[in-house]
Amino acid sequence: MAARFPLPNGSVLEIASVLGASVAFTALTNAAPPVATAAGHTIKNGDVLLINSGWALITDRAVRAASVAADKFSLGGMNTSNVEKFTAGAGIGSVVPVTNWAQISKVTAFTSSGGEQQYLTVGYLEDDDDRQFPTNRNPITLSITVEDQPSAAYVPLVEGYGDSKELTAVRLKLPGGDQIVYPGYVSITSTPTMERNNLMTRTISIALSGRPTRYLAGA
Repeated sequence: MAARFPLPNGSVLEIASVLGASVAFTALTNAAPPVATAAGHTIKNGDVLLINSGWALITDRAVRAASVAADKFSLGGMNTSNVEKFTAGAGIGSVVPVTNWAQISKVTAFTSSGGEQQYLTVGYLEDDDDRQFPTNRNPITLSITVEDQPSAAYVPLVEGYGDSKELTAVRLKLPGGDQIVYPGYVSITSTPTMERNNLMTRTISIALSGRPTRYLAGA
C-alpha cells in the first residue's frame, strides 16, 4: 500500500454564521458517547453543537450530533463513562446548534499554539534528581492568516463576534474527509499587515474554550 502523506491543500475553513435557539436536555448519560434527552428537539445528525453542561469537562466544547432519534441525541466524540469524573445525573444542561456556516476564504496560514502539558516539579532531600507530575495543559489559540478582503461575507461576522465576545464554533474540513470542530472566542486584527510586493493580510485569532474534537472521514 502506498504511503499517505497528509497535505492541508484543499482544506475548507468555516465559521458559524447563525446559532440556533438553545435546546435544553433533561438527562445526559454516562456513556461513550453520552445520550441526551430533549423532548421535541429538532437537532439532526451531523449538526455541530455548543455544549453547556453541569459537567465542566465537556461544557463550552463543540461536538457533532449523532444517533439522533425522537427526543434523544448523542454528543458524538465525547466520553463521559467515568463516573468519578462525571457524577451521574449532574450533566444536565443545554446545547446551541449551528444552523448555518460562512466560509473563511483565502487562508494563507493556519497555526496553533498552546496545549502543552504542564508539570509539578518535586525534589526530596534524599533525591539527586527532581521528579515531575503532570498537572494542567496550557490553553490553545489558533492564528489564521487571511488575505485582506473587506467585502467578504465572513469579515463583518468575525468582527461582530469580536465585539460581542460570544462563544462560537469553527469547522475545518480536511481534504481526506476528516473534520475538526473548534469552540472559542474569535477576533480579527482591525488593519491589514502590509509589506511591499507581498499580500496584504489580516489575522483571525481564536481562543479555544475547550479541546477541539476531530471526526474521521465516514464516522
